[in-house]
Amino acid sequence: MKVRILGVPLDLGQERRGVDMGPSAVRAAGLNHALKSLGHQVEDAGNVHVKIPEEQHFGDRHAKYLNEIAETCQEVADRVYETLKDGLFPVSLGGDHSIAIGTLAGVAKFHHDKKQSVGCIWVDAHGDMNTPESSPSGNVHGMPFAATLGHGPEALTNLFGYAKLNPTNCVLIGLRDLDPRERRLVKESGVNTFTMRDIDEQGMGSVIEKAMDLAGREAAGFAVSFDMDVVDPEYAPGVGTPVPGGITFREAHLAMEMIADSKKMVSIEVVEVNPIIDVMNKTAVLGVGLLASALGKKIL
Repeated sequence: MKVRILGVPLDLGQERRGVDMGPSAVRAAGLNHALKSLGHQVEDAGNVHVKIPEEQHFGDRHAKYLNEIAETCQEVADRVYETLKDGLFPVSLGGDHSIAIGTLAGVAKFHHDKKQSVGCIWVDAHGDMNTPESSPSGNVHGMPFAATLGHGPEALTNLFGYAKLNPTNCVLIGLRDLDPRERRLVKESGVNTFTMRDIDEQGMGSVIEKAMDLAGREAAGFAVSFDMDVVDPEYAPGVGTPVPGGITFREAHLAMEMIADSKKMVSIEVVEVNPIIDVMNKTAVLGVGLLASALGKKIL
């Protein structure tokens, strides 16, 4: 496989600083070498330019730094779209989860041009389904899943002129921390959900099998958006919004290994790595391992 890595050092979507260094932390943990060792041809396209909070006012308190985030997401969308047109597999590195608006827009446009639909497996402790009206914080990193479904500010929902995803082909895995009003939005969205209780009861293998079937049904494939905070802080302490009770090291790898076996993944992004609060780059090292598993690394 020919792989193109794109870093998106965006931290405007949240208030805890440090995730802008996520792409560097993942690269420092050996991502390029890990993917090359699997036989992939790897092109690192560097980072997109992102404005920093010190350069501007946050604007509307219900959707902070909206215009700056939308500008970054448009560039990400264009770069991901061109990556797919060039015949390369896109790997996006965050940055906060706002970058998914751009990544998924680029993927959706590529398949939309071919009159195809695409699904999404969103692995996250949070719903990311807020809108400016429901968000208690106004932080856009809590809104990207809603935006990809066409809900929220037009600056985020209308990057290429249409909603990017069909909720029936979207799956949210690992959910365990929702804002009060967001709970209703998730239920009403039509997105398929597997909470931590579902994983506890059914096992990760069963959950991933069901998720891949739902995301890939009558679709060209599915994008994977992996927020490192889905993993329990014991294994991934360096994330933007850590929540106890997450998936284990092996559950995370099993999910990625099964996704690799399906050969239906069309893109992947890993977000919310925050080296400032990490321990010896432990979270970034795990992120590299998970990306390697998603791209074909096996135990035997």
